[in-house]
Order: sequence, then C-alpha cells, then structure tokens
Amino acid sequence: MHARHDKLLTELLTQPTAPFREEHVVTVVQRVLKQAGVPFFRDPVGNIVVGCPSRADYRRLAREKSGEPLRLFIAHMDHPGFHGLRWVSNTRLRIKWHGGSPVRHVSGSRVWLATAQDYRAEGRLGRVRLLKSRHAIDTAEVHVTGVMNGARPKAGTLYGGFRFRAPVWRAGKKIYTKAADDLVGVFAIIATALDLHKKSRGKKSPPFLGLLTRAEEVGFVGAIGHFELDWLAGARRPVIAVSLETSRTLPGAFVGKGPVVRLGDRRTVFHPGYLKVLTDVAQDVLPDRHQRRVMDGGACEATAAIAYGLPAIGLSVPLGNYHNEGFEGGPGCRAPRGPAPEFVHRDDVEGLLKLCQALMRNGLPWNKPWETQRRQMHRRLREYRQLL
Repeated sequence: MHARHDKLLTELLTQPTAPFREEHVVTVVQRVLKQAGVPFFRDPVGNIVVGCPSRADYRRLAREKSGEPLRLFIAHMDHPGFHGLRWVSNTRLRIKWHGGSPVRHVSGSRVWLATAQDYRAEGRLGRVRLLKSRHAIDTAEVHVTGVMNGARPKAGTLYGGFRFRAPVWRAGKKIYTKAADDLVGVFAIIATALDLHKKSRGKKSPPFLGLLTRAEEVGFVGAIGHFELDWLAGARRPVIAVSLETSRTLPGAFVGKGPVVRLGDRRTVFHPGYLKVLTDVAQDVLPDRHQRRVMDGGACEATAAIAYGLPAIGLSVPLGNYHNEGFEGGPGCRAPRGPAPEFVHRDDVEGLLKLCQALMRNGLPWNKPWETQRRQMHRRLREYRQLL
C-alpha cells in the first residue's frame, strides 16, 4: 500500500462516526477530494456523490449514449453506535443505540463520546437494556469517567461507540480499529477516485460514480434516500451498482486470504452476468489472492440497489469481530463475544483497491460475459455431435 493510501486509511479509521453522525468522515473526505481536484457534491439526504460536481452532471453522465456501463460504487460512512438522549446526572448520560452490537459482557465496557466538533470524553456503559430481539443494545447509561473536553455539551449533541486502546493500531499486517465497517469501503472509493482523476486529467470523465452513504447500519437509510431521488431514470447506458463492504468472516471467507467476490448477501444473490465479469477480473488481477462466497452474515447496500431496479455486484474485505463483537477475539477483546476492536488485513485492503481499479478498465465484456464459455460449449457439442 502506498504511503499516501496508508495515511488516508488511518485518518478515516480514526474519525468518530455513528448512524446519522458521519460529519467527521465527511470532513476528511471533502478535504481530500478538494485538494486533489476531484469533483463531488452532497445529495439532499447528505450522502456524498464522488466523480461529478452536481446533480445535472450526474444525470448527464447516466444519459450518455455508451455501451460502457456507469459503475456506481457504494460504501457507507457510519458504524453502529449511540446517541445521547438526556443527562441523568452531572456524569451520567442516557443513550440510545443504533445498529448492531455485542450483547454479552457489555456492562462496564469502555466507550468514547464525541460531538460534531471533536472527541469530548470517555466513559463506561451501565444499565444496559437489549432490544426485544436480543440481537443488540437498545438503551443504556454512560458513566462519564474521563475529563470532559470543554463545557458539558447538550445530551443530544453527543454520540459514541466502543473504545479500545486507540482508534486504530497495527499488529503485523492486521489493522485493529474501533470501526472498519465500512470506513475501509469509503477508503477504497476515495482512493479509486483519486487514481481515476489523476489518469483522466483533461480527458472525458470516466464512467465512475462513488456514493458514500449515511445511516446504512439502521437499514440502508442513506442509500434508500438517494435511490428515491430517481436521478438514474432515463439512463441511456447500463448502470451497475458495486457494493463495497467490510463483512463478517465466515467459512470460506477468511481474514488475510484476499478480498471476497461477494456472490450475494443475507437477502439476495447478485447479478449473474456481471458477477462473471467480476470473477474473471479477480482471477486475472489476483489469481491466488481472492475468495468467492455468498456473504450472508448480513445484508448490504446492493440489496437496496436491486430493490430500486439496479443490477448489483459486490466486493468485501473480510472483517474480524464484526460490529465490535468478539467472534475472533484477540487484543482488546473483553471476553468471548464481548466488545472487541474490529480488524482487517492489509493485504485484503490492497486487493480490494486493485479490484476496484481493474473494474474501471474499458472494454470489459459486460454485455457478453459468457461469450467465451458459449464458444467452448459450442465446440464441445460439435465434437460429440456424432455420438448423440
């Protein structure tokens, strides 16, 4: 990984984020894109659209007459976390959790607290109540144990998540962090956009859009809001949604074995023809360093794209300790299945970036993905016809 990529990834992983509270990630993304001269804008829902400067240019890119598909890469900027509700006392904050979480060994676990300005304090969870489904935290109290940075803010301006030894650190090629899901996907889109912009200076805009969404962890809310805008109506070229995720490890999808060509998620399988193109690209670029699997440990924004009529494919970086639950354990894990830092492998992240770049090649056989196999089948029929 280039030093500039490593720096960008570290900076993104360091940012506080939670559903509907993605402003620190937004600030970093916008600064990096502005410095590089990459066009972008924010849609009415607050998602960041990368690769064009306005809604009009977005629609123009989709309406160009071309057989070269528009690739819409999607990743989300949030991670499960909590919002402050009210101060119970000078040091106790009632909170509401949004998204998945561990449900064991959570009482007494450390958390960080932030506002739109910066990290403000740390604390410990208590009085934890789970959802009726028992799959995540519903409400709790945070006992603020660290020194509050500045005057005590209003409860509703605070948000947070599980705290570990640092927001991000490394052990060999493993990258441990408070939140890899899905800031790794955000990194891949920004890095791909920077690379494409550098190569296409003064030339026609590449068939690329990045969509960095909000509030994915509570049901694809940002993505749904974007698709409801219906800006792709009347597209004159194929549009392919490419979901980039940081997905729970599963049998056949292991940390350190390469990025995963995602055949589907918990809700649906993906477009078979476009998956064939993705599979062939992965075999060409990472012949022995990628994996293929239906990643059904969760659902992703490809499902939202499909629901709104877009064909979709997906790529994933295998994720240890998904949603900060200690499935794999390791440093910083309180107890099995208790709060734990998420972790990914450097090689998997590098592989994801290579596949994103390779998917932007011109002339990939999107409209005839099975042509080579059909020719082989035809030759086989001709060879054995006399025996029929």
